[in-house]
Amino acid sequence: MLADAATSVLAIAALVIAMYSQWVWADPAVGIIGSLVIASWAFGLIRDSGAVLLDVSVDKNLEAVIRDRLETRGDRVTDLHLWQVGPGHRAAVISVISDHPLPSATYKRRLNGLRV
Repeated sequence: MLADAATSVLAIAALVIAMYSQWVWADPAVGIIGSLVIASWAFGLIRDSGAVLLDVSVDKNLEAVIRDRLETRGDRVTDLHLWQVGPGHRAAVISVISDHPLPSATYKRRLNGLRV
């Protein structure tokens, strides 16, 4: 929304400049600049939202810590999806294979105190 407001202000400024200085190229030039600003903003939005939608995890260290805490006594993490759901908040879906499974609360306790 901020990028849209900025391009609108630039367009008004270009029209005023063109009106007083007879620079007929000012409005098209600002239009091109505005479209580049919007395209840059849209690319960033698509990149960031795509990473969330595609379950991209950028914190390999946190994944390693989770695996270390859960893979004990022969337990194996076979599937780990970790993603950011908000500033400083992460969610995870984890599959653990075990010959001697423990209650899920035990595995959750192993993950207590993680800093993201």
